Amino acid sequence: MTQTVKTNQASSMSMLITLGGVAMLSGLLVVLTWQLTLEPIRENQRIMIEKAIFQVIPGAVQRQSYALSDEGLELIDPKVKKLKKSEMKLYAAYDKQGQLKGIAAESAAQGYADMVRLLYGYDPQCECIRGFSIIKMAETPGLGDKILVDKTFLANFDALDVRLSADKKTLQNPIITVKHGDKKNPWEIDAISGATITSKAVGKAINLGAEKLLPRLSAHLEKLKLMQTMPSTQVPKSTKEKAE
Repeated sequence: MTQTVKTNQASSMSMLITLGGVAMLSGLLVVLTWQLTLEPIRENQRIMIEKAIFQVIPGAVQRQSYALSDEGLELIDPKVKKLKKSEMKLYAAYDKQGQLKGIAAESAAQGYADMVRLLYGYDPQCECIRGFSIIKMAETPGLGDKILVDKTFLANFDALDVRLSADKKTLQNPIITVKHGDKKNPWEIDAISGATITSKAVGKAINLGAEKLLPRLSAHLEKLKLMQTMPSTQVPKSTKEKAE
């Protein structure tokens, strides 16, 4: 009887050691995989954002990155500088002659399935949003992803009004998403029937981003009109040819 108990204990101990070893190995593999894929993922995200900048700012062929904080506007190399929580990243985009065409920035809002993360393009000449590009989303195929192809919905962003109030502290009119067919004002977004939640997520993300960025940005627009001395990043050739 005693021998049987000892045998069972030994068997249990062996099983625990085996399970512990498998768990440790699995954990090690997860960490190793994360470390090996982190840089490629970051690089893919950088390339995606790079292309998106020139999609949301028509006519732009080069850009420079900036960090905006209460202390001011700083030209940065995003590969070198990590932003503080108090700083906002934005991209100033220029044409061939170095004339400012617009500002691009990221924002996000909750969609139907997950957060909808996007990049939007601001044109200071018309004080309007000229377009947006999705960076990440997990909306229902065939429904939520209509925001990428529906021409009527995309037309909302030909010149979406984001003028500031007289005191420059907030938007004159918050961006709102209305029921399909009910749009009456240039700051409203006409939603897609059957994809209302995702349509609203796009509107909310742009409104949140514009409310946060534009009042702080207004005092620095003159500086952005002049390209700074740090070498700018050129638009990828394929994107540039498409823009031209």
